[in-house]
Amino acid sequence: MIEIYTDGACSGNPGRGGWAAIIIYEKKIEKIAGSSNDTTNNRMELIAVISALKYVKDKDLRIYTDSKYTKDGIEKWISNWKKNGWKTTSKQNVKNIDLWKQLDQLNQDKNINWRWVKGHSENKYNNMADKLARSQI
Repeated sequence: MIEIYTDGACSGNPGRGGWAAIIIYEKKIEKIAGSSNDTTNNRMELIAVISALKYVKDKDLRIYTDSKYTKDGIEKWISNWKKNGWKTTSKQNVKNIDLWKQLDQLNQDKNINWRWVKGHSENKYNNMADKLARSQI
């Protein structure tokens, strides 16, 4: 199974942001990353996952994120958002709807085991993703 660690970072929120993904398979490590000039931390978190899912062609994946926004959004909230016409429970438009729609489609096309990891802890690959995302800023 391929393991992917993702992270997003922003200098100012909104501000310049960076994202990164560490992809681990067959004892190999690949890194992908990018940036955006005017963005938010949440957008960078989502773009990191989306970019990794587009990059990896395999279907069986384990994704680690330190973003509860990303993990809870895809596992808990998105079903109701779709049922409610992409509105939150308070009838507000879902933020980052363009990215959520992309992630929803990619999530349906793959068999993903979502894992949350505490950010800025002792997790080697999460720290690697964080450092790479910050380097993109």
